[in-house]
Parts: sequence; C-alpha cells; structure tokens
Amino acid sequence: MIRGIRTPWYNWLFNTDTGGFCRWGRTQDEDPSYSPIGPEILDIEVSTICHGPGKPCKHCYKSNGPAGINMSFDTFKKIFDRIGNRNLTQIAFGIGDIDGNPDLYEMMAYCRGNMVVPNITINGWRASEYHYNMLARLCGAISVSHYDDKSCFDAVQELTSRGVKQVNIHQILAGDTYEECLTLIKKATKDPRLKKLNAIIFLLLKPKGDRNKLRPIDHLLPFKELFQWAQTNNIRFGVDSCSAPNLMKATEEDGGLDLQSVEPCESTLFSLYVNAKGEAFPCSFAEGNPDWKTGIPVLEEDSFLGGVWYNPRLIAWRKKLLNSCNNCTSCKFQQGCRSCPEYDITICRHRRD
Repeated sequence: MIRGIRTPWYNWLFNTDTGGFCRWGRTQDEDPSYSPIGPEILDIEVSTICHGPGKPCKHCYKSNGPAGINMSFDTFKKIFDRIGNRNLTQIAFGIGDIDGNPDLYEMMAYCRGNMVVPNITINGWRASEYHYNMLARLCGAISVSHYDDKSCFDAVQELTSRGVKQVNIHQILAGDTYEECLTLIKKATKDPRLKKLNAIIFLLLKPKGDRNKLRPIDHLLPFKELFQWAQTNNIRFGVDSCSAPNLMKATEEDGGLDLQSVEPCESTLFSLYVNAKGEAFPCSFAEGNPDWKTGIPVLEEDSFLGGVWYNPRLIAWRKKLLNSCNNCTSCKFQQGCRSCPEYDITICRHRRD
C-alpha cells in the first residue's frame, strides 16, 4: 500500500510493504529542512527491562538491567493518538528483553491497524517460537544486535525462514570493535543462517552510558575500508544517520554515494524519541545529557504539535542541528551534513584520513 502527504512545500510517498520512501519540497529537487506537521518516524521505548545474556551488557548506553519499567498499552495508545498517523509512517520499538513487555504485540497490532509500520531491534536472547511468529506477522523491518554469533545468526535464520524480507544485523562500530566488523562481513558470505540477510547496519558508537568503556572511531579510514570490504564481498550494508557525513567523506575518492540514499541526523526534523515514561527527547542519545535531564511529557501538553513538536526546547535543538554545518563549504548535502549537537562524532570536520 502507498501512503502519502501532498502540500505545496512538503511531500512524501511511503510504501508500507517494502519500506520505500521518498520526500521532496516545492520541487522534486528540493529537500525540506524539516517536517512542519510532526515526525515521520517515532522511536519509542516500551521497556527498559533487560537481563542480557545472563548478565547486563557491559557497553549498554542505556545502562539497562533486570529492574526496569514498561510502558503500558494504554499509555502507548494515548501517545500514538496524540501524535496521530497523518504524518507518521513507522515506529521503531525500543526494548531490552523480547519478553519484557507483555503488551508489545498489542502495540504493534494497533500500529498496523492505523497504517503505521512497526519495526524493532532485538538481541536474539529469550526469544521463543511465539515471539518469532508474532514479529514475523506484525513487523516491517527487524534488526538483530550482534552480541555473539550464535544468538544473532540463529535469530536471523528464525525470522527469514518465516518470510521476513527486511532482516538486518546491527553491529557497533567502535575502535574496539573494528576488526569484529570486518570479520562479520566475511561471515555473512559463508554462514548459511545468513543466506537471506538483508544487510549489515553499522552503528557509530556514541560515548554514552556508565557501563560503556568502548573507544569511539576517531578517523575516516575505517569507513572507507568497511565500504570497500563490503563491496569486495558483495554484502549489502548501511550505517546509522549519525555516520552519514563520515561515510560520505570517506567514499568521495571512490565516487561517493547516492545522496538520495543517505540522510544525516534527522532528530527533531523528521523523527522523535519518546522514552518509557512518555517523555520526548530529540533522540535516545540526548536523554540524560545536560540540556535534557528531563524530557517533554507528551501527554501533559495540550497538543502534540504546539506543546511538543514546536516546544521551545525542541525548536532550539532543531535550529542548532540545522545550523551545524554552515562552515563546511565542501558539504554536498542540500541542508548540510547536520552534525550531531550532542557528541563530537562528525570526523570529516576535523581530518580526512
């Protein structure tokens, strides 16, 4: 099914079956700087309960553990209805344990009933036949975090064998995990469990979390090598929006990437994060930082657009993001590379190699 928005200045088309999406402004060559009518994508945390693989993960930026909280279906429904589905295309569900929130699948079904596609990232632990069947039935895209080969690869096989087309692996890209990233690409060419894998998505480490001791990537060469290594091994791969400016700069000498397939940080422009307490933040990595010790309580505002999307705090963050690339004369993005306002991770500003 194709959904769309048409206005004189902001337009999009979205294929709910394939995930294909395109956006334009007054003309097809113009890229709007932000959505005037709310987020296209909502990142919503519905559970902070996570037991890890027998113990909490040492690099969890959320520092989640067994003593967490759940968002109720009633709260989720109120938040969804407050935002509305006019502009909302997809919801990315944030969880720890797959069985942590008993209302998860009711939430996903509510999304589907309102023409919004639910997506999720899982870790492969604690999943039963029931969970795999429900995920396959309700989700559009499913990513599996790569903490170890067995739990990750087994989960990919369970999902793809049930007909899920958009199954990806999420792999942290950090100084300490770089060799693991290269090895993972090679494994994807050989392991039969990954035969129907859609892509490997590399997530740039952000220096956040009391338990996170990993070292961030501080130069562009790993991006260039990953790009070339994936091409050599004929493996589809992607990066998160945090990495987009770095990947673009690192691949310039190889002909670069199609700008229409790359989008830098879209937080508060086209996406928004809501935590399990119902508080809105620019993104999950901003939560708890100096300017975002508390979020904007979505259900306490009179309206979503006036009270949240155009809240002075979000407006200030949005302006900071949009103005973050004014001095970068070589940037190829129409709106600039939109360097992260929270973390100094846009390597292309500092060095080429």
